[in-house]
Amino acid sequence: MEKSIQVKELKKSFKQHQVLKSVTFDVGKGSIFALLGSNGAGKTTIVKILATLLKPDGGNAAVNNFDVTAKSEKVRQSISLTGQFAAVDEILTGRENLIMIARLRHLKNSRQVADDLLNRFGLVDAADRRASTYSGGMRRRLDIAMSLVGKPRLIFLDEPTTGLDPEARIEVWNVVKELANSGTTVFLTTQYLEEAEQLADQIAILHEGRIIVSGTLEELKKRFPPAKVEYIEKQPSLEEIFLAIIGKKEEK
Repeated sequence: MEKSIQVKELKKSFKQHQVLKSVTFDVGKGSIFALLGSNGAGKTTIVKILATLLKPDGGNAAVNNFDVTAKSEKVRQSISLTGQFAAVDEILTGRENLIMIARLRHLKNSRQVADDLLNRFGLVDAADRRASTYSGGMRRRLDIAMSLVGKPRLIFLDEPTTGLDPEARIEVWNVVKELANSGTTVFLTTQYLEEAEQLADQIAILHEGRIIVSGTLEELKKRFPPAKVEYIEKQPSLEEIFLAIIGKKEEK
Protein backbone atom coordinates (compact mmCIF):
# COMPACT_ATOMS: atom_id res chain seq x y z
CA MET A 1 0.00 0.00 0.00
CA GLU A 2 1.24 3.48 -0.87
CA LYS A 3 2.13 5.52 2.22
CA SER A 4 1.10 9.09 3.00
CA ILE A 5 3.10 9.20 6.24
CA GLN A 6 6.22 7.30 7.28
CA VAL A 7 7.62 7.82 10.77
CA LYS A 8 10.67 6.02 12.13
CA GLU A 9 12.16 6.27 15.64
CA LEU A 10 10.86 9.81 16.16
CA LYS A 11 12.07 11.53 19.34
CA LYS A 12 11.20 14.86 20.98
CA SER A 13 12.01 16.35 24.38
CA PHE A 14 11.04 19.57 26.10
CA LYS A 15 13.77 20.55 28.58
CA GLN A 16 14.31 17.40 30.66
CA HIS A 17 11.03 15.74 29.72
CA GLN A 18 11.13 13.26 26.85
CA VAL A 19 7.69 13.38 25.21
CA LEU A 20 8.35 11.05 22.25
CA LYS A 21 10.57 7.98 22.66
CA SER A 22 11.37 6.32 19.36
CA VAL A 23 7.90 6.49 17.76
CA THR A 24 7.45 4.45 14.56
CA PHE A 25 4.34 4.04 12.36
CA ASP A 26 3.04 4.34 8.78
CA VAL A 27 -0.22 5.75 7.39
CA GLY A 28 -1.68 4.39 4.15
CA LYS A 29 -2.76 6.77 1.42
CA GLY A 30 -6.51 7.51 1.42
CA SER A 31 -7.04 5.92 4.84
CA ILE A 32 -8.27 7.20 8.20
CA PHE A 33 -5.57 6.79 10.83
CA ALA A 34 -6.53 7.33 14.48
CA LEU A 35 -3.90 8.10 17.09
CA LEU A 36 -5.24 7.43 20.59
CA GLY A 37 -3.73 8.61 23.83
CA SER A 38 -4.51 10.34 27.09
CA ASN A 39 -3.76 14.00 27.74
CA GLY A 40 -0.02 14.60 27.63
CA ALA A 41 0.73 11.40 25.72
CA GLY A 42 2.33 13.35 22.87
CA LYS A 43 -0.40 13.23 20.20
CA THR A 44 -0.32 16.94 19.41
CA THR A 45 3.50 16.92 19.45
CA ILE A 46 3.47 14.28 16.71
CA VAL A 47 0.98 16.31 14.67
CA LYS A 48 3.09 19.46 15.02
CA ILE A 49 6.23 17.63 13.88
CA LEU A 50 4.46 16.12 10.88
CA ALA A 51 2.97 19.52 10.02
CA THR A 52 6.48 21.10 10.25
CA LEU A 53 5.55 23.28 13.25
CA LEU A 54 8.14 21.54 15.45
CA LYS A 55 11.48 19.95 14.64
CA PRO A 56 12.18 16.46 15.97
CA ASP A 57 15.22 15.77 18.13
CA GLY A 58 15.84 12.42 16.48
CA GLY A 59 14.52 9.93 13.99
CA ASN A 60 12.91 10.89 10.70
CA ALA A 61 9.48 11.44 9.19
CA ALA A 62 8.14 11.88 5.68
CA VAL A 63 4.75 13.24 4.63
CA ASN A 64 3.59 12.67 1.05
CA ASN A 65 7.15 11.47 0.34
CA PHE A 66 8.70 14.76 1.57
CA ASP A 67 11.03 14.78 4.58
CA VAL A 68 9.46 17.03 7.23
CA THR A 69 12.79 18.67 8.05
CA ALA A 70 14.57 18.88 4.69
CA LYS A 71 11.45 19.53 2.56
CA SER A 72 9.21 21.37 5.02
CA GLU A 73 7.84 23.80 2.41
CA LYS A 74 6.78 20.91 0.15
CA VAL A 75 5.10 19.23 3.12
CA ARG A 76 3.12 22.37 3.98
CA GLN A 77 1.93 22.72 0.40
CA SER A 78 0.43 19.22 0.45
CA ILE A 79 -1.31 19.15 3.85
CA SER A 80 -3.85 20.97 5.96
CA LEU A 81 -4.18 21.13 9.74
CA THR A 82 -7.33 21.57 11.81
CA GLY A 83 -6.57 22.12 15.48
CA GLN A 84 -8.54 21.35 18.60
CA PHE A 85 -10.52 24.60 18.38
CA ALA A 86 -12.27 25.90 15.26
CA ALA A 87 -10.11 28.61 13.68
CA VAL A 88 -12.85 30.60 11.96
CA ASP A 89 -13.26 34.37 11.87
CA GLU A 90 -16.55 34.88 13.69
CA ILE A 91 -17.08 38.38 12.30
CA LEU A 92 -17.08 37.07 8.73
CA THR A 93 -19.81 34.94 7.18
CA GLY A 94 -19.19 31.32 6.28
CA ARG A 95 -18.78 32.28 2.62
CA GLU A 96 -16.37 35.12 3.45
CA ASN A 97 -14.23 32.80 5.58
CA LEU A 98 -13.83 30.41 2.67
CA ILE A 99 -13.17 33.16 0.13
CA MET A 100 -10.50 34.62 2.41
CA ILE A 101 -8.63 31.31 2.65
CA ALA A 102 -8.94 30.74 -1.12
CA ARG A 103 -7.41 34.14 -1.77
CA LEU A 104 -4.61 33.50 0.72
CA ARG A 105 -3.86 30.35 -1.27
CA HIS A 106 -3.82 32.48 -4.44
CA LEU A 107 -6.70 30.63 -6.07
CA LYS A 108 -8.25 32.57 -8.95
CA ASN A 109 -11.81 31.24 -8.61
CA SER A 110 -12.18 31.92 -4.89
CA ARG A 111 -15.95 32.46 -4.95
CA GLN A 112 -16.57 29.22 -6.86
CA VAL A 113 -14.29 27.33 -4.46
CA ALA A 114 -16.31 28.74 -1.54
CA ASP A 115 -19.64 27.81 -3.13
CA ASP A 116 -18.49 24.26 -3.85
CA LEU A 117 -17.36 23.70 -0.27
CA LEU A 118 -20.50 25.27 1.21
CA ASN A 119 -22.54 22.83 -0.82
CA ARG A 120 -20.31 19.88 0.04
CA PHE A 121 -20.54 20.53 3.78
CA GLY A 122 -24.23 21.38 3.93
CA LEU A 123 -23.72 25.04 4.79
CA VAL A 124 -25.48 26.71 1.84
CA ASP A 125 -28.42 27.95 3.93
CA ALA A 126 -26.05 29.51 6.48
CA ALA A 127 -23.50 30.79 3.94
CA ASP A 128 -24.26 34.48 4.46
CA ARG A 129 -24.64 34.38 8.23
CA ARG A 130 -21.81 35.40 10.51
CA ALA A 131 -19.87 32.41 11.80
CA SER A 132 -20.56 33.65 15.35
CA THR A 133 -24.17 32.50 14.88
CA TYR A 134 -23.18 28.93 13.92
CA SER A 135 -23.68 25.96 16.22
CA GLY A 136 -20.63 24.00 17.38
CA GLY A 137 -21.12 21.36 14.71
CA MET A 138 -21.60 23.93 11.93
CA ARG A 139 -18.52 25.83 13.04
CA ARG A 140 -16.44 22.67 12.99
CA ARG A 141 -17.76 21.77 9.53
CA LEU A 142 -16.80 25.25 8.30
CA ASP A 143 -13.38 24.86 9.90
CA ILE A 144 -12.78 21.57 8.07
CA ALA A 145 -14.12 23.06 4.84
CA MET A 146 -11.57 25.87 5.17
CA SER A 147 -8.85 23.26 5.64
CA LEU A 148 -9.78 21.68 2.31
CA VAL A 149 -9.35 24.83 0.23
CA GLY A 150 -6.69 23.97 -2.33
CA LYS A 151 -7.45 20.23 -2.13
CA PRO A 152 -4.67 19.03 0.21
CA ARG A 153 -3.76 15.37 -0.10
CA LEU A 154 -3.64 14.89 3.67
CA ILE A 155 -5.53 16.57 6.51
CA PHE A 156 -4.62 16.49 10.20
CA LEU A 157 -7.59 16.64 12.57
CA ASP A 158 -6.35 17.18 16.13
CA GLU A 159 -9.18 16.13 18.47
CA PRO A 160 -11.83 17.60 16.13
CA THR A 161 -14.87 16.72 18.26
CA THR A 162 -13.63 17.96 21.65
CA GLY A 163 -16.43 19.88 23.36
CA LEU A 164 -19.11 18.98 20.81
CA ASP A 165 -22.47 17.49 21.74
CA PRO A 166 -23.31 13.97 20.47
CA GLU A 167 -25.32 15.22 17.48
CA ALA A 168 -22.56 17.61 16.35
CA ARG A 169 -19.95 14.90 16.89
CA ILE A 170 -21.76 12.58 14.48
CA GLU A 171 -21.94 15.43 11.95
CA VAL A 172 -18.14 15.64 12.06
CA TRP A 173 -17.83 11.84 11.81
CA ASN A 174 -19.84 11.91 8.60
CA VAL A 175 -17.57 14.63 7.21
CA VAL A 176 -14.46 12.57 8.03
CA LYS A 177 -15.90 9.49 6.32
CA GLU A 178 -16.73 11.56 3.23
CA LEU A 179 -13.18 12.92 3.12
CA ALA A 180 -11.69 9.43 3.11
CA ASN A 181 -14.17 8.25 0.50
CA SER A 182 -13.01 11.09 -1.77
CA GLY A 183 -9.37 9.96 -1.47
CA THR A 184 -8.09 12.35 1.19
CA THR A 185 -5.83 10.81 3.84
CA VAL A 186 -7.08 11.69 7.34
CA PHE A 187 -4.80 11.68 10.39
CA LEU A 188 -7.04 11.88 13.44
CA THR A 189 -6.06 12.30 17.08
CA THR A 190 -8.71 11.60 19.67
CA GLN A 191 -9.36 10.63 23.27
CA TYR A 192 -12.72 9.12 22.37
CA LEU A 193 -12.42 5.37 21.85
CA GLU A 194 -15.80 5.18 20.13
CA GLU A 195 -14.66 7.81 17.63
CA ALA A 196 -11.71 5.69 16.56
CA GLU A 197 -13.90 2.59 16.50
CA GLN A 198 -16.42 4.28 14.18
CA LEU A 199 -13.96 5.92 11.80
CA ALA A 200 -10.47 4.46 11.67
CA ASP A 201 -9.00 2.04 9.16
CA GLN A 202 -5.95 1.81 11.42
CA ILE A 203 -5.55 2.62 15.11
CA ALA A 204 -2.38 3.32 17.07
CA ILE A 205 -2.20 3.81 20.83
CA LEU A 206 0.40 6.22 22.14
CA HIS A 207 1.40 5.76 25.77
CA GLU A 208 4.31 7.31 27.67
CA GLY A 209 5.94 8.45 24.45
CA ARG A 210 5.73 5.17 22.54
CA ILE A 211 3.31 3.43 20.18
CA ILE A 212 2.40 0.41 22.26
CA VAL A 213 0.01 -1.20 19.78
CA SER A 214 -1.07 -0.56 16.19
CA GLY A 215 -3.41 -2.22 13.71
CA THR A 216 -6.97 -2.46 12.46
CA LEU A 217 -9.80 -2.70 14.96
CA GLU A 218 -10.17 -6.42 14.21
CA GLU A 219 -6.46 -6.98 14.74
CA LEU A 220 -6.59 -5.20 18.08
CA LYS A 221 -9.62 -7.22 19.16
CA LYS A 222 -7.77 -10.47 18.44
CA ARG A 223 -5.11 -9.49 20.98
CA PHE A 224 -7.64 -9.76 23.78
CA PRO A 225 -9.91 -12.74 24.55
CA PRO A 226 -13.65 -12.02 24.44
CA ALA A 227 -15.25 -11.39 27.80
CA LYS A 228 -17.49 -14.10 29.18
CA VAL A 229 -21.01 -12.84 29.83
CA GLU A 230 -24.00 -14.52 31.43
CA TYR A 231 -26.46 -11.80 30.44
CA ILE A 232 -26.66 -11.06 26.74
CA GLU A 233 -29.32 -8.34 26.59
CA LYS A 234 -27.61 -5.17 25.35
CA GLN A 235 -28.33 -2.07 27.35
CA PRO A 236 -28.46 1.16 25.31
CA SER A 237 -25.64 3.64 25.83
CA LEU A 238 -26.36 7.15 27.03
CA GLU A 239 -25.54 8.44 23.55
CA GLU A 240 -28.04 6.05 21.96
CA ILE A 241 -30.69 7.15 24.45
CA PHE A 242 -29.96 10.82 23.76
CA LEU A 243 -30.13 10.42 19.99
CA ALA A 244 -33.33 8.34 20.19
CA ILE A 245 -35.01 11.01 22.30
CA ILE A 246 -34.16 13.83 19.89
CA GLY A 247 -35.15 11.72 16.90
CA LYS A 248 -31.71 11.19 15.37
CA LYS A 249 -30.21 7.90 14.30
CA GLU A 250 -26.48 7.37 14.29
CA GLU A 251 -25.21 6.56 10.80
CA LYS A 252 -23.25 3.35 10.61
